[in-house]
Amino acid sequence: MISNLIFTTGIEMKSQLIFPFLLFIPLLILQTTVIPLFAFYNAIPDLILILLVFYAINYGQLYGTVLGFVYGFLFDLITGSLLGSAMLSKTMSGFIAGYFSNENKRDIYLKSYMFSIIVLLCSIVDSIVYSFFSSADLQRNFLLLFFEQGFLPGLYTAVISMLVFIIYPARRLT
Repeated sequence: MISNLIFTTGIEMKSQLIFPFLLFIPLLILQTTVIPLFAFYNAIPDLILILLVFYAINYGQLYGTVLGFVYGFLFDLITGSLLGSAMLSKTMSGFIAGYFSNENKRDIYLKSYMFSIIVLLCSIVDSIVYSFFSSADLQRNFLLLFFEQGFLPGLYTAVISMLVFIIYPARRLT
């Protein structure tokens, strides 16, 4: 990963560092204003997590972990949630998504249903960790917490993430 960052061209390096943050800002505005209107049993899709998984698969585990940390930190600061809850959950999700970063299988993961399965796995982890640290109700059953706060938002996010592999362009073989 580090050798890839050292030997990349200037334009590619700028796209690796600037575009994730340029996409983060409108997604954060959309996530906090419009997306809660589409809640399904108090579960909302996490567009920021979909973007994080996309970049973690493209650029690797270290990149996904650091990007998850930054996304979570900015999310906590901007939304006013408990500082560190989204930061930890997004960092863990970026780390998990980075496991699927393989140069030979990258297009397979981004252009098939596998992307939604990776998003489902990362979203379940993200939702459970986030709700564990930000929820004040400690009397809840763990299985109920897993289903309501983990699996249901994860499934909703995975369904929405299917748009990525529909929109993502296929690599041309020349």
